[in-house]
Amino acid sequence: MSIFNLNNLHLTKEQIDAIDLALTNLEKALEPVNINLTSEDRKKYGRVNEQNKLFILKVLEYAKSQPTLRTSDVNWEEFERDFESRAILERFIGRLESLTTRITNAKTLHDYDNYQESLEDYAYTSFRAKSKAIGYEDKHRELAQFFAKGRKNAAKTPNADANKPNVKDNPAQ
Repeated sequence: MSIFNLNNLHLTKEQIDAIDLALTNLEKALEPVNINLTSEDRKKYGRVNEQNKLFILKVLEYAKSQPTLRTSDVNWEEFERDFESRAILERFIGRLESLTTRITNAKTLHDYDNYQESLEDYAYTSFRAKSKAIGYEDKHRELAQFFAKGRKNAAKTPNADANKPNVKDNPAQ
């Protein structure tokens, strides 16, 4: 028997509505910085790695501490605004990624619960279908399509379990 209900915490309708509203407000608040880059744009502009971040920081330090050494070809006010904006956005991204990880973890446990309980129902359906109980044979045929094809394939692969779906079908992964 499998372990069920790894996550039995469920949001109320009020909580769901509050989260939806907060997300809508967040989307609206971020509209001014919403820039849609194509995959080609992302390749062209790339991402600044840690080494380059240190380089940028060092250039900024020199620009502030020894302004006579900086080039006049750079708009230094814009440079500083870009630097401040990227730091703020990086902070937002970190917080959003943390939220995403936490809600993904909760979803993963709900997926696992659903999958294990579905396996339990399938086992019961298989049992009832063998006893020719009305309706269970059709249900069993419908559900069997999600499992490894036949016992012949299961016999060819010693680790295959004909009573379990393919790993790729496991929503918990």
